[in-house]
Amino acid sequence: MEPAAYRPTPPPAWRLRADPAPLLPDAEPYRVLGTDAARSVDPALLRTLYAQLVRGRRYNTQATALTRQGRLAVYPSTTGQEACEVAAALVLEDRDWLFPSYRDTLAAVARGLDPVQALSLLRGDWHTGYDPYEHRIAPLCTPLATQLPHAVGLAHAARLKGDDVVALALVGDGGTSEGDFHEALNFAAVWRAPVVFLVQNNGFAISVPLDKQTAAPSLAHKAVGYGMPGRLVDGNDAPAVHEVLAEAVHRARTGGGPTLVEAVTYRIDAHTNADDATRYRSSAEVEAWRAHDPITLLERELTDRGLIDDDGIRAVREDAEELAAAMRDQLNEDPPLDPMELFTHVYAEQTAQLRDQATQLRAELAAADEAQAGAATDAGTQDAGTEGTAR
Repeated sequence: MEPAAYRPTPPPAWRLRADPAPLLPDAEPYRVLGTDAARSVDPALLRTLYAQLVRGRRYNTQATALTRQGRLAVYPSTTGQEACEVAAALVLEDRDWLFPSYRDTLAAVARGLDPVQALSLLRGDWHTGYDPYEHRIAPLCTPLATQLPHAVGLAHAARLKGDDVVALALVGDGGTSEGDFHEALNFAAVWRAPVVFLVQNNGFAISVPLDKQTAAPSLAHKAVGYGMPGRLVDGNDAPAVHEVLAEAVHRARTGGGPTLVEAVTYRIDAHTNADDATRYRSSAEVEAWRAHDPITLLERELTDRGLIDDDGIRAVREDAEELAAAMRDQLNEDPPLDPMELFTHVYAEQTAQLRDQATQLRAELAAADEAQAGAATDAGTQDAGTEGTAR
């Protein structure tokens, strides 16, 4: 008698760790504007979002102009992405923390940070330019995605301490290709940390399009592999982004764990003022996205419903101009800078190497001051001798 054929079965301990269906994002980005859902949004919230979008656009154009004038070393614009920036700031409570990337100065300003302080790093004046603890805004992060594990660590620590705090971390599509992205999402899900990840998918990581970075159906789908929900939203639809983020923040605050939100938006301006975007994308592509401008979309909703008139629009724009004027006045002044402040706030306790560098710089500055004083004395003596000869 022949033995029965071997039929492989799953290992005894195998099981699905979680049902993936509730974690999957929708097939299309969630939208509010232009749908029936728009009627249920609080008109006051729509007006606030609109005012912040207009201020944000003016902030972007003014910062870009100041860069061209040499008042900023570099500026990564968020023109076209203002809905993501503003919504991220508005969904947070005062006790919560915002973890921005280098492109997210507008989110910090929308949260209440002074624009000049937000731009201090990009001006080259300070490492950060503001007190993170005072504003609950982590330092602007230039290395890609390194702020994400920090957000998870803070959120996890807050939960262990019993603090009712949520961390919201911003990252671009390029940042999702970094190892820190993987590590942050993995630990956040395992620890069920109260953190929300907002990926602003603006189409390009500098010059690299998304399809050259990942073959995933969407970036929101990556959430499923870590065991957290993924949400896909139209990043130019301000009330939609606000709603999705508000739900994610509430879920995190009430013990539901982390959420990954992908906001599909577009970087209208170049990567920075040092980038030539015409080398890797067409003007037709940019113009197509201009037709989906977040300000235009929301202004159309407000005017069609009679929630704002010409006087209201004019008042919002005038407020934005006041913001721009204040930025010009302050950033056109040369601030007094102490070179020794380079060593302040780098570490809680200075390393031996930093102490040696500080000692060396202090000696160089003293020598320069002494040389300058000597030159002034020599010039004074020479002037006096010339005057005596003339007499």
